Amino acid sequence: MQRGLEHDTEVLIRQVDGHLATLRTARGRHDLALAERLAASLRHLLRATTHACAADRARVRAAVHYFVLRRDARHDRLPVRSLAADQRVINETAQHLGRADLIVTADVPTQHTGPVQSARRVF
Repeated sequence: MQRGLEHDTEVLIRQVDGHLATLRTARGRHDLALAERLAASLRHLLRATTHACAADRARVRAAVHYFVLRRDARHDRLPVRSLAADQRVINETAQHLGRADLIVTADVPTQHTGPVQSARRVF
């Protein structure tokens, strides 16, 4: 069972990395720095919940799918979702799991290594 959970984590990390690579090559106006920070947060959440309860793993998996499965306006009729929406979902997931240190702010992060003092300023 553990091997399966670790494999699932690695598959999800590859999905995050693949989506990030797509954003890097896209011609649209993406905030690449924000996308990089969101992807890093997701990677940390995935690794931190590899052996967590099923509900916590499912919550992180849903955040990954939300980030990865962005709709492209060229391929369907729904508008492209902003990275701000992804940020909100990922931050809510991190907050719910007690990982305020993985909350992504809109500004460029500093070399701060401790937990974020307040998640309220993100929303």
